[in-house]
Amino acid sequence: MNEAIPVSRVTDHGTAKLMPDVDRARAWLLTVDGAPQSYVDLDEPAHLEFEYTRRLGHVLDTVAEPGRALDVLHLGGGAFTLPRYVAATRPGSRQDVVEADRGLLDLVAEHLPLPPGAGITAHGADARAWLAAAPADSADVLVADVFGGSRVPAHLTSLGYVREAARVLRADGVYVANLADGAPFGFLRGQLAGFAAFFEELALIAEPGVLRGRRFGNAVLVAAHRPLDTAALARRTAADAFPARVEHGPAVRDFVGDARPVRDEDAVPSPEPPAGAFGIG
Repeated sequence: MNEAIPVSRVTDHGTAKLMPDVDRARAWLLTVDGAPQSYVDLDEPAHLEFEYTRRLGHVLDTVAEPGRALDVLHLGGGAFTLPRYVAATRPGSRQDVVEADRGLLDLVAEHLPLPPGAGITAHGADARAWLAAAPADSADVLVADVFGGSRVPAHLTSLGYVREAARVLRADGVYVANLADGAPFGFLRGQLAGFAAFFEELALIAEPGVLRGRRFGNAVLVAAHRPLDTAALARRTAADAFPARVEHGPAVRDFVGDARPVRDEDAVPSPEPPAGAFGIG
């Protein structure tokens, strides 16, 4: 393969493009229908380019002592940025990656192959269906980064979905999800209310401008039955090029307000981003 040449392919759920980064020899950007999905540096798998991905990485870094192997379930595969990150930073981890777009899995396997012995197993399946069939108490961490285009599918936003996630996680497990919303945050507040029904500890990580309602953007939701190391998370996110705030405790409860969990029959996808919010050229 000529690594300098972009790759475009129609997959099950859209048109996927792999574009080389001119500044990094073996780094690639994956887009689907123009929306950025993943950035992978094959030579430096611990390099996280996107800000929201760095925030997910900060959570993964702080859920357990450095280097400890974990059992991680990823809902949403993309180009396997975070599975590669965990394999590099926590060798020996066992990871399952669930991606509904089998054509995308084939594209990534062909052009961005995983290193031998990475401990990562890919599954072409619907995330909710896979979760429902997964064994109870089988994951230390559940990472959800599932977008149909630029929206989280409706069946991954409901209380029934949260119930399955809580069942699959171990007692000290941590759930972390990439979401997107803007003021007045009806979607995000409903998601937090749903997770509050099953988890004692919640945190929300986002840029101050997003939290203040000034613009649409990503927000990372973290849920656990045990106290989260929010101090460590706050230090790490504040040091990023685009600093984020970590809200937890009373601040999250105030943010949720009178929002109610979303029932399966009422579930809708996350809101459509404003034009140009996440697109690339």
